[in-house]
Amino acid sequence: MTTHPVAAPEPIAGAAGLFTLDPALAHLNHGSYGAVPIEVQQEQDRLRADQEADPDGFLRAAPEWLGQARATVARWLGADEQGLALLSNVTEAVAVVLDSIPFRPGEEILVLDHGYGVVNRAAERRAAECGARVRTVVLPLTGGDPAEVVLAAVGPRTRLAVLDRVTSPTAREIATAPLLRALAERGVLTAVDAAHGPGMLDADLDVGRPDFWFGNLHKWAFAPRPTAVLVVRPEWRERIRPLTYSWEHGRGFPLNVEWRGTADYTGWLAAPGALALLDRLGLARVRDHNARLAAYGQQVLGEVAGLAALPASPGVAMRALRLPPQVAETEEQALALMTAVHERLGARVAVRPWTGGGVLRISAQVYNRAEEYQALAAGLDRLLSRPPATSRSA
Repeated sequence: MTTHPVAAPEPIAGAAGLFTLDPALAHLNHGSYGAVPIEVQQEQDRLRADQEADPDGFLRAAPEWLGQARATVARWLGADEQGLALLSNVTEAVAVVLDSIPFRPGEEILVLDHGYGVVNRAAERRAAECGARVRTVVLPLTGGDPAEVVLAAVGPRTRLAVLDRVTSPTAREIATAPLLRALAERGVLTAVDAAHGPGMLDADLDVGRPDFWFGNLHKWAFAPRPTAVLVVRPEWRERIRPLTYSWEHGRGFPLNVEWRGTADYTGWLAAPGALALLDRLGLARVRDHNARLAAYGQQVLGEVAGLAALPASPGVAMRALRLPPQVAETEEQALALMTAVHERLGARVAVRPWTGGGVLRISAQVYNRAEEYQALAAGLDRLLSRPPATSRSA
């Protein structure tokens, strides 16, 4: 099969100066923790100052302000305001979802081996409480149709499928609209882990119509950490159980899961400003730049460092590559390689352990440059010829 070379996109003028990132590092791991632009940091600082000037007045007014922020976020995502709640992160959102579904003994929760580890562990804990069971769907790293593999795992006792919009370790899109519709036709509830969705991909909440959809705003949507959303279909809203009890419990979803008393809501209240900044930059332009730059980075790492590219989905601003055998096959080895890349190459990347050779994931954001991926590729070529001491341990 003929492959066409990928050209690096032109940088977006002035975008790199929007952040306070250390210029001595190549920050190629935006997908893990995001980066907050300066003006969004300043807005959160202003909100914190207002809170400390009058804590009583601020927290009394906060529920109303949260409603305004929620409405802005819902419009931006194309979601029903009454069905969207602001939460801290996807980990919290999946806990709310799992706790709200009354699983019966013997029912199954489908999760993916490419899924986020904490999400899968949450499913295991909930299943153990209810006498249900977790079935882990093993997806091929290369080739094959993930949807076919997921549907083949569905059985008569399958109650819920937890599917990634984009998988964390392998940057692969799974929860497509056709797959969600096929699961609904089989009577399976769907929960979409869109941790990497907002800001990078369209939500498409009315296309596949998942029962539950949750995503982080602090990754690709420039919001302060931790900020996330949980979107719930109408028939489930009255059955949502908050993780903590508060004075707003009786008001129902979404405020009953948002309000937790004297918490710091300033990040959520600053989120609309982050979305406005993305719109000013040009959301389509940012997405195109990031996806093309990630593809370029994957290409360079393949050509220079000899790593095998894993399948990629259009529009995704992350790319994954397979590391050689015996490199990063355990958690210890993966951590050792990430540490070596940071200390020796001056770059931040994500490495996930995998049998037969770990997975290296890179991200691309408007502050990144083509030269950073070139330098990483050259450095990795040298580093992998003499890997960190622990990378070949048992």
